[in-house]
Amino acid sequence: MISRILATATAELRIALRNRWVAIAVLMMAVFALVLSAAGSAPTGALGADRLSVVVASLTSLAVYLVPLLALLMSFDAIAGEVERGTLPLLLTYPVARAEILAGRLLAHLSILGLAVGVGYGLAAIAAIAADPASSAGLPALWRLFWTSLLLGASFLGAGYVLSALSRRPSGAAGLAIGLWLVAVVLYDLGLLAGLVAAGGDSAFAAALPGLLLANPADAFRLFNLAASEATSAAAGLGGAANTIPAWAALLSLALWPAAMLLAASLAFRRVTP
Repeated sequence: MISRILATATAELRIALRNRWVAIAVLMMAVFALVLSAAGSAPTGALGADRLSVVVASLTSLAVYLVPLLALLMSFDAIAGEVERGTLPLLLTYPVARAEILAGRLLAHLSILGLAVGVGYGLAAIAAIAADPASSAGLPALWRLFWTSLLLGASFLGAGYVLSALSRRPSGAAGLAIGLWLVAVVLYDLGLLAGLVAAGGDSAFAAALPGLLLANPADAFRLFNLAASEATSAAAGLGGAANTIPAWAALLSLALWPAAMLLAASLAFRRVTP
């Protein structure tokens, strides 16, 4: 089974290299990370934190938007593209289970995402340490941001596979993927904020708010990293919530989402007929 998954991942990596996905993902992360590294370290002295820790807080805000977007763009046609091109029947004739196909593609896409994130964060760290050698104290926070970014990316890769299997057309899957990104990353928090304002002093909604935040992998990712960061106040918006929700709860939510999405993708893929 492992050899079949690795063979599928290798083939998917070759396709991604040919389609320039690797270069696009790496370039996007590198450019945005360097820009935030230059702009996000300005308040270092006022916060009393080292330069890299402040940069990590800024990179958290970048990752919560860019990592899900990259993941969805890589995964939305993983199944729908095979259906439209008519290559799915040929793919299913190989002695590889559908779950193994999904696992191989997840491994390939996650490797591309990991490379892009690693390059972006690495360049940001180099820039911060070059400007202030004491910033090396923030390397553990950067490492934490790296592996949680991969968990976040895996969640949205799985979601992209689900949408790809359900829509069966790349154009429809692309529209659903952008819609999911808008809802999960942009509109979800706005909706919670609007609900909190509308509820006024309603303690029931306030009590449900932590659970609603943990139900979104993007919020779980942000809350976990902010709760563990020394520069929480540098990131606007969820600093207060990060102090009220236990870090372990946010991490548990973030860890469960990839498994749940991959299971849902596997079930949806079984319903796709050649």
